[in-house]
Amino acid sequence: MEKQYKPQDHEEKIYSLWEKSACFTPRLRSGQAPGEKSFCIILPPPNANADLHLGHAMYIIEDILVRYHRMKGDITLWLPSSDHAGIETQYVFEKNLAKEGKSRFDYSREDLYQQIWDFVQNNKKHMQNQLRRMGFSLDWSREKFTLDPDVVKIVYKTFKKLYDDGLVYRGQRLVNYCTSCGTSFSDLEINHLDVEGKLWFVKYPIKDSKAFISIATTRPETMLGDTAVAVHPQDLRYKKLIGKTIILPITNREIPLIAEAGVDPKFGTGVVKITPAHDENDWEVGQRHKLESLQIINFSGKIQQTKINDLPADLIGLAVAEARKKVLEKLTNLGLLEKETTHHMVLVKCYKCNSTIQPLPLPQWFVKTKPLSQLAVKAVKDKKIQIIPKRFEKVYYGWLENIHDWNISRQVVWGIRIPAWKCADCENWIVTDGAEPPKCPKCNSTKLEQDPDTFDTWFSSGQWPFATLQTAKLGDFDYFYPTSVLDTMWDILFFWVVRMIMLGIYATGKIPFKVVYLHSRVTDKRGQKMSKSKANVINPTEMIDKYGADSLRLSLVFGTSPGTDLRMSEDKIRGFRNFTNKLWNIGRFISLQSANRAGSQNEDDLKILKSLKLLITKTTDNLENYRFSQAAQDLYQFVWHELADIYIEKIKDRLKNGDLTALSTLRHVFSTCLKLLHPFVPFITEVLWEKLPKEKEELLTTSTWPS
Repeated sequence: MEKQYKPQDHEEKIYSLWEKSACFTPRLRSGQAPGEKSFCIILPPPNANADLHLGHAMYIIEDILVRYHRMKGDITLWLPSSDHAGIETQYVFEKNLAKEGKSRFDYSREDLYQQIWDFVQNNKKHMQNQLRRMGFSLDWSREKFTLDPDVVKIVYKTFKKLYDDGLVYRGQRLVNYCTSCGTSFSDLEINHLDVEGKLWFVKYPIKDSKAFISIATTRPETMLGDTAVAVHPQDLRYKKLIGKTIILPITNREIPLIAEAGVDPKFGTGVVKITPAHDENDWEVGQRHKLESLQIINFSGKIQQTKINDLPADLIGLAVAEARKKVLEKLTNLGLLEKETTHHMVLVKCYKCNSTIQPLPLPQWFVKTKPLSQLAVKAVKDKKIQIIPKRFEKVYYGWLENIHDWNISRQVVWGIRIPAWKCADCENWIVTDGAEPPKCPKCNSTKLEQDPDTFDTWFSSGQWPFATLQTAKLGDFDYFYPTSVLDTMWDILFFWVVRMIMLGIYATGKIPFKVVYLHSRVTDKRGQKMSKSKANVINPTEMIDKYGADSLRLSLVFGTSPGTDLRMSEDKIRGFRNFTNKLWNIGRFISLQSANRAGSQNEDDLKILKSLKLLITKTTDNLENYRFSQAAQDLYQFVWHELADIYIEKIKDRLKNGDLTALSTLRHVFSTCLKLLHPFVPFITEVLWEKLPKEKEELLTTSTWPS
């Protein structure tokens, strides 16, 4: 054996050996019942639009589990996958176009889609290589992509079933619209920022009177679309004014003063403007009072003329910020701007580009989530699904109990186009399972146009456990569904996990997984989120090039606990290279020993064997109960201290004298340690396993777990 372990000399060869031997592909035994001694994890599909980051290296949790269960003899499947990530990917691609002085509007829908497809396919290959570099034991023969044709068929089928069951509807509602990204977002895909803003007090004239009523607003530009003014019905200050007609400043349009129980008498003056087209609460008020909705901000974020045609020409075409200045200027000139004050408020921003989100009216497809959420709540309360750590159950229930209908329409090209066609003659909508209808079933017209929108990415990935197993290989769904564990980060518990549970139970009648393990979020050594702007990003591939995959893997397991932050630094990764070197030195030391006489077992041998038996029990128990850090620490402590520092030092004289008992005990203890360590550090343990004398050749990744 070489004096030093050099990961670069071994890792690629070892992974190639694993792949060629097909040891990651489960072999279903004849006569074995579906689900009997099976273990399955579906890889959370990484977005196929960029390199993997250090957070993706936390897939090590899944690799530890699948290697452990594979060694136990369970029929084990870890299915690799990748996500088209609709908005995310199109956003990244458009940034690349912008660097070339181009935009999405320079291309047809088909051409833009094809360009993004090629971009994603190239990224997928690179991602797959990165997953291999980290040693992840995925069954590549079953790799799935969210835009695979067979997966798309399942997404269509689920949508059609939801529609037929009355759980999908199309409605004109206010949506969270980003005028920069050019699409709507769900309530979960926007950021709410606490800021110190301004509150403007504006005087609205009362018709046939010289009096005014003062309203307070944080968005004076939207007053151009006001269709009412509201007060609380029990507010004595204004009770006599309810039913009066108000003159809207600048436009001079007449609007009613209404009573609305939702008005807070303590906010501002206790009088609020109602703009149904540009505020969620106002939209609801407008629905209750049958108010007109006038959209004065268009989908490019600029002021547009309303159907009433009452806006001054010098406001048309202005961006929102410019329009605000102009409106305030006009109000000042009219003597109607009473005052402005500072005001603590919440600003809603796009999570992708940080632009201010505009609530805009748009016809969209919505999923009725209340009936689905009840199934998801029951699954956890009935203990069919376990959430680790348990404290996140409260968060889970809180979200589901306050859930809103889910907007699944997205105004992007990249994604699964919604299988719905509108009849040009009677405006009837026809929903199918993907096939274009020949004619309108209502009026027989053949003038049909497909909805240009695509599905929200979370709608397709929300079907991932059953969609993958129904399309990977024949029999996989019956054998491996429900899957065993869903491992992901806690920040997408609602984005993804809840939706998989809702859609999985709805579509299959079964839970999609039995355990939800919420792993740590990787931060820098100061606990800060990693970002290029902070220059604190750790590139996993660079760390593997420097220190080997095993060192990186151990650094991600040590000191981690579910649902918390894990602080990472290059120093930590470098430190675990010392452990892999220690393993190598022990293996090299053993390889240099020979024995030529029988010896008797002594107290040192018995003590190390007793400690080893306890270590096997503890490691098994820790892995069964998802205590990965504790398992790794126990193994580290045993190998470095009990084995290397104590036992080997004590038997060196016996080994010099050719004591076969001492050498056999040492080999047994070390080979068992390699088995226990293999799920954590698969590369170096496989290399050392090859070099140990054995009765038969076998790969460590498929050998028996010690008992």
